[in-house]
Amino acid sequence: MQGAQLRHQPPAPGRKPVPRGASRMVAKEPMSARLPKANFGFLKSLFWPVVLVALGFGTYEGATRLLPYADRPITRINVQGDLSYISQQAVQQRIAPYVASSFFTIDLASMRTELETMPWIAHAEVRRVWPDQVVIRLEEQLPVARWGDESLLNNQGQAFTPRELANYEHLPQLFGPQRAQQQVMQQYQVLSQMLRPLGFSIARLELRERGSWFLTTGPGSAGPGTELLLGRGNLVEKMRRFIAIYDKTLKEQITNIARIDLRYANGLAVGWREPVAPTAAQPAVAKN
Repeated sequence: MQGAQLRHQPPAPGRKPVPRGASRMVAKEPMSARLPKANFGFLKSLFWPVVLVALGFGTYEGATRLLPYADRPITRINVQGDLSYISQQAVQQRIAPYVASSFFTIDLASMRTELETMPWIAHAEVRRVWPDQVVIRLEEQLPVARWGDESLLNNQGQAFTPRELANYEHLPQLFGPQRAQQQVMQQYQVLSQMLRPLGFSIARLELRERGSWFLTTGPGSAGPGTELLLGRGNLVEKMRRFIAIYDKTLKEQITNIARIDLRYANGLAVGWREPVAPTAAQPAVAKN
Protein backbone atom coordinates (compact mmCIF):
# COMPACT_ATOMS: atom_id res chain seq x y z
CA MET A 1 0.00 0.00 0.00
CA GLN A 2 1.44 3.18 -1.02
CA GLY A 3 1.74 6.01 1.46
CA ALA A 4 -0.51 9.00 1.09
CA GLN A 5 1.00 11.96 -0.69
CA LEU A 6 0.16 15.50 0.20
CA ARG A 7 0.00 17.82 -2.68
CA HIS A 8 0.23 21.59 -2.37
CA GLN A 9 -2.66 23.22 -4.19
CA PRO A 10 -1.59 26.46 -5.89
CA PRO A 11 -3.80 29.45 -5.17
CA ALA A 12 -6.51 30.28 -7.62
CA PRO A 13 -5.62 32.80 -10.24
CA GLY A 14 -6.21 36.44 -9.14
CA ARG A 15 -6.38 35.55 -5.43
CA LYS A 16 -3.56 36.29 -3.05
CA PRO A 17 -2.52 33.55 -0.71
CA VAL A 18 -3.44 34.08 2.92
CA PRO A 19 -0.48 33.52 5.18
CA ARG A 20 -1.12 30.80 7.67
CA GLY A 21 -1.07 31.53 11.32
CA ALA A 22 -1.59 35.27 10.78
CA SER A 23 -4.70 37.62 11.04
CA ARG A 24 -5.72 40.30 8.58
CA MET A 25 -4.58 43.90 9.10
CA VAL A 26 -7.41 46.49 9.47
CA ALA A 27 -6.72 50.09 8.41
CA LYS A 28 -7.17 52.64 11.22
CA GLU A 29 -9.44 55.75 10.80
CA PRO A 30 -7.63 59.08 10.59
CA MET A 31 -7.45 61.17 13.77
CA SER A 32 -9.58 63.99 12.25
CA ALA A 33 -12.47 61.58 11.69
CA ARG A 34 -12.38 60.28 15.26
CA LEU A 35 -12.37 63.75 16.95
CA PRO A 36 -15.75 65.61 17.45
CA LYS A 37 -16.40 68.42 14.98
CA ALA A 38 -16.64 71.99 16.26
CA ASN A 39 -20.11 73.72 15.93
CA PHE A 40 -19.85 77.36 14.72
CA GLY A 41 -23.63 77.91 14.17
CA PHE A 42 -23.99 80.15 17.22
CA LEU A 43 -21.29 82.44 15.84
CA LYS A 44 -23.23 82.83 12.60
CA SER A 45 -26.39 83.74 14.54
CA LEU A 46 -24.48 86.50 16.36
CA PHE A 47 -22.81 87.93 13.27
CA TRP A 48 -25.66 90.07 11.82
CA PRO A 49 -26.85 91.56 15.14
CA VAL A 50 -23.30 92.64 15.88
CA VAL A 51 -22.97 94.15 12.41
CA LEU A 52 -26.27 96.04 12.74
CA VAL A 53 -25.33 97.41 16.15
CA ALA A 54 -21.99 98.55 14.81
CA LEU A 55 -23.62 100.26 11.81
CA GLY A 56 -26.19 101.98 14.02
CA PHE A 57 -23.55 103.24 16.41
CA GLY A 58 -21.42 104.48 13.54
CA THR A 59 -24.37 106.27 11.95
CA TYR A 60 -25.28 107.93 15.24
CA GLU A 61 -21.74 109.08 15.85
CA GLY A 62 -21.43 110.40 12.31
CA ALA A 63 -24.75 112.27 12.51
CA THR A 64 -23.79 113.77 15.87
CA ARG A 65 -20.53 115.09 14.47
CA LEU A 66 -22.05 116.39 11.20
CA LEU A 67 -25.27 117.88 12.63
CA PRO A 68 -23.70 121.21 13.71
CA TYR A 69 -22.50 121.74 10.13
CA ALA A 70 -25.80 120.65 8.42
CA ASP A 71 -28.35 122.28 10.79
CA ARG A 72 -28.60 125.79 9.36
CA PRO A 73 -30.82 128.69 10.45
CA ILE A 74 -34.09 129.20 8.56
CA THR A 75 -33.51 131.99 6.06
CA ARG A 76 -36.60 131.74 3.82
CA ILE A 77 -40.33 131.17 4.36
CA ASN A 78 -42.25 130.41 1.15
CA VAL A 79 -46.03 130.95 1.53
CA GLN A 80 -48.11 129.36 -1.24
CA GLY A 81 -51.84 129.36 -2.02
CA ASP A 82 -54.46 131.69 -3.47
CA LEU A 83 -54.94 134.20 -0.66
CA SER A 84 -57.92 136.55 -0.96
CA TYR A 85 -58.85 137.27 2.65
CA ILE A 86 -55.49 137.21 4.45
CA SER A 87 -52.11 138.72 3.56
CA GLN A 88 -48.70 137.11 3.54
CA GLN A 89 -47.60 139.76 6.01
CA ALA A 90 -50.19 138.55 8.53
CA VAL A 91 -48.95 134.99 8.03
CA GLN A 92 -45.32 136.01 8.51
CA GLN A 93 -46.17 137.81 11.75
CA ARG A 94 -48.04 134.79 13.12
CA ILE A 95 -45.14 132.37 12.54
CA ALA A 96 -42.34 134.76 13.51
CA PRO A 97 -41.59 133.00 16.86
CA TYR A 98 -40.91 129.71 15.04
CA VAL A 99 -38.58 131.09 12.37
CA ALA A 100 -35.81 131.69 14.91
CA SER A 101 -35.26 127.91 15.08
CA SER A 102 -32.86 125.98 12.87
CA PHE A 103 -33.67 123.61 10.01
CA PHE A 104 -33.89 120.45 12.11
CA THR A 105 -35.22 121.93 15.35
CA ILE A 106 -38.14 123.99 13.98
CA ASP A 107 -41.48 122.69 15.30
CA LEU A 108 -43.55 122.18 12.15
CA ALA A 109 -46.54 120.66 13.96
CA SER A 110 -46.90 123.64 16.29
CA MET A 111 -46.47 126.04 13.38
CA ARG A 112 -49.30 124.33 11.49
CA THR A 113 -51.57 124.45 14.54
CA GLU A 114 -50.81 128.14 15.01
CA LEU A 115 -51.66 128.92 11.39
CA GLU A 116 -54.95 127.02 11.51
CA THR A 117 -56.09 129.11 14.48
CA MET A 118 -56.27 132.11 12.13
CA PRO A 119 -59.96 132.61 11.24
CA TRP A 120 -59.53 132.63 7.46
CA ILE A 121 -57.25 129.58 7.20
CA ALA A 122 -59.10 126.31 6.69
CA HIS A 123 -56.04 124.05 6.23
CA ALA A 124 -52.26 124.47 6.37
CA GLU A 125 -49.40 122.25 5.19
CA VAL A 126 -45.85 122.90 6.43
CA ARG A 127 -42.66 121.14 5.26
CA ARG A 128 -38.89 121.62 5.21
CA VAL A 129 -36.90 122.14 2.01
CA TRP A 130 -33.15 121.63 2.22
CA PRO A 131 -31.04 123.40 3.26
CA ASP A 132 -32.68 126.40 4.97
CA GLN A 133 -36.24 126.83 3.70
CA VAL A 134 -39.77 126.18 5.02
CA VAL A 135 -42.66 125.93 2.55
CA ILE A 136 -46.19 126.72 3.77
CA ARG A 137 -49.23 125.95 1.66
CA LEU A 138 -52.49 127.54 2.83
CA GLU A 139 -56.11 126.86 1.96
CA GLU A 140 -58.50 129.67 2.82
CA GLN A 141 -62.04 129.43 4.09
CA LEU A 142 -64.76 129.74 1.44
CA PRO A 143 -67.59 131.79 3.00
CA VAL A 144 -70.98 130.63 1.72
CA ALA A 145 -73.42 132.08 4.23
CA ARG A 146 -73.70 133.94 7.50
CA TRP A 147 -74.40 131.89 10.61
CA GLY A 148 -76.63 133.95 12.86
CA ASP A 149 -75.31 137.43 13.52
CA GLU A 150 -71.72 136.67 14.57
CA SER A 151 -70.17 134.01 12.30
CA LEU A 152 -69.79 132.76 8.77
CA LEU A 153 -70.24 129.24 7.39
CA ASN A 154 -67.91 127.61 4.85
CA ASN A 155 -69.06 125.13 2.23
CA GLN A 156 -68.60 122.26 4.72
CA GLY A 157 -71.00 123.80 7.22
CA GLN A 158 -68.22 124.81 9.62
CA ALA A 159 -68.52 128.14 11.40
CA PHE A 160 -65.66 130.64 11.69
CA THR A 161 -65.60 134.18 13.00
CA PRO A 162 -63.54 136.82 11.19
CA ARG A 163 -63.43 140.38 12.44
CA GLU A 164 -64.91 142.15 9.43
CA LEU A 165 -68.41 140.60 9.40
CA ALA A 166 -69.94 143.81 8.05
CA ASN A 167 -68.36 143.07 4.67
CA TYR A 168 -70.48 139.93 4.19
CA GLU A 169 -74.01 141.17 4.71
CA HIS A 170 -74.79 140.23 1.10
CA LEU A 171 -74.48 136.52 1.95
CA PRO A 172 -77.60 134.52 2.87
CA GLN A 173 -78.27 134.24 6.59
CA LEU A 174 -78.75 130.83 8.18
CA PHE A 175 -80.05 130.14 11.67
CA GLY A 176 -80.32 127.03 13.81
CA PRO A 177 -78.97 125.24 16.88
CA GLN A 178 -75.18 125.11 17.14
CA ARG A 179 -75.20 121.33 16.68
CA ALA A 180 -77.08 121.69 13.35
CA GLN A 181 -74.62 123.82 11.39
CA GLN A 182 -73.83 121.15 8.80
CA GLN A 183 -77.48 120.09 8.52
CA VAL A 184 -78.62 123.65 7.83
CA MET A 185 -75.86 124.14 5.26
CA GLN A 186 -76.79 120.92 3.45
CA GLN A 187 -80.46 121.91 3.30
CA TYR A 188 -79.49 125.37 2.06
CA GLN A 189 -77.46 123.89 -0.80
CA VAL A 190 -80.25 121.48 -1.83
CA LEU A 191 -83.06 124.04 -1.68
CA SER A 192 -81.00 126.74 -3.36
CA GLN A 193 -80.29 124.42 -6.30
CA MET A 194 -84.02 123.66 -6.66
CA LEU A 195 -85.09 127.31 -6.57
CA ARG A 196 -82.40 128.73 -8.83
CA PRO A 197 -84.08 127.72 -12.16
CA LEU A 198 -87.18 129.73 -11.09
CA GLY A 199 -85.13 132.86 -10.55
CA PHE A 200 -85.24 132.62 -6.73
CA SER A 201 -82.35 132.95 -4.30
CA ILE A 202 -82.39 132.20 -0.59
CA ALA A 203 -81.95 135.21 1.67
CA ARG A 204 -82.73 133.44 4.94
CA LEU A 205 -83.11 129.82 6.09
CA GLU A 206 -83.95 128.96 9.68
CA LEU A 207 -84.25 125.69 11.58
CA ARG A 208 -86.03 126.20 14.87
CA GLU A 209 -85.61 124.14 18.02
CA ARG A 210 -88.77 122.10 17.39
CA GLY A 211 -87.58 121.10 13.91
CA SER A 212 -89.61 123.49 11.72
CA TRP A 213 -88.01 125.11 8.69
CA PHE A 214 -88.65 128.66 7.42
CA LEU A 215 -87.24 130.01 4.18
CA THR A 216 -87.28 133.54 2.77
CA THR A 217 -86.38 134.19 -0.83
CA GLY A 218 -84.40 137.24 -1.81
CA PRO A 219 -85.58 139.95 -4.15
CA GLY A 220 -84.69 139.35 -7.76
CA SER A 221 -86.09 138.51 -11.16
CA ALA A 222 -88.89 136.50 -9.51
CA GLY A 223 -90.12 139.51 -7.56
CA PRO A 224 -89.66 140.68 -3.97
CA GLY A 225 -88.84 138.29 -1.18
CA THR A 226 -91.43 135.65 -0.25
CA GLU A 227 -91.55 133.58 2.92
CA LEU A 228 -92.02 129.81 2.58
CA LEU A 229 -93.25 127.90 5.63
CA LEU A 230 -91.87 124.37 5.17
CA GLY A 231 -92.63 122.77 8.53
CA ARG A 232 -90.96 119.53 9.61
CA GLY A 233 -89.49 116.94 7.29
CA ASN A 234 -89.97 116.11 3.60
CA LEU A 235 -88.50 119.44 2.51
CA VAL A 236 -87.60 118.27 -0.99
CA GLU A 237 -91.08 116.87 -1.62
CA LYS A 238 -92.70 120.10 -0.43
CA MET A 239 -90.40 122.18 -2.59
CA ARG A 240 -91.28 120.09 -5.65
CA ARG A 241 -94.95 120.69 -4.95
CA PHE A 242 -94.31 124.43 -4.71
CA ILE A 243 -92.42 124.45 -8.01
CA ALA A 244 -95.21 122.58 -9.83
CA ILE A 245 -97.93 124.93 -8.53
CA TYR A 246 -95.77 128.01 -9.04
CA ASP A 247 -95.38 127.37 -12.77
CA LYS A 248 -99.14 126.88 -13.20
CA THR A 249 -100.83 129.50 -11.01
CA LEU A 250 -98.46 131.50 -8.79
CA LYS A 251 -95.93 132.87 -11.24
CA GLU A 252 -98.11 135.73 -12.45
CA GLN A 253 -99.08 136.77 -8.90
CA ILE A 254 -95.76 136.28 -7.09
CA THR A 255 -95.21 140.02 -6.60
CA ASN A 256 -98.43 140.16 -4.55
CA ILE A 257 -97.66 137.09 -2.39
CA ALA A 258 -96.09 137.65 1.02
CA ARG A 259 -95.94 134.04 2.24
CA ILE A 260 -96.72 130.50 1.12
CA ASP A 261 -97.58 127.81 3.66
CA LEU A 262 -96.42 124.37 2.48
CA ARG A 263 -97.18 122.51 5.71
CA TYR A 264 -100.28 120.91 4.21
CA ALA A 265 -100.27 117.30 2.99
CA ASN A 266 -101.59 117.91 -0.53
CA GLY A 267 -101.61 121.65 -1.14
CA LEU A 268 -100.54 125.05 0.07
CA ALA A 269 -101.97 128.29 1.39
CA VAL A 270 -101.12 131.76 0.11
CA GLY A 271 -100.83 134.92 2.17
CA TRP A 272 -101.21 138.09 0.10
CA ARG A 273 -99.39 141.34 0.60
CA GLU A 274 -101.39 144.20 1.96
CA PRO A 275 -102.06 146.75 -0.75
CA VAL A 276 -100.18 149.95 -0.36
CA ALA A 277 -102.56 152.86 -0.02
CA PRO A 278 -101.85 155.56 -2.59
CA THR A 279 -100.62 158.79 -1.13
CA ALA A 280 -102.94 161.73 -1.56
CA ALA A 281 -101.67 164.39 -3.88
CA GLN A 282 -100.75 167.55 -2.09
CA PRO A 283 -102.46 170.65 -3.54
CA ALA A 284 -100.15 173.08 -5.10
CA VAL A 285 -99.84 176.41 -3.31
CA ALA A 286 -99.48 179.39 -5.51
CA LYS A 287 -97.27 182.14 -4.35
CA ASN A 288 -97.63 185.70 -5.35
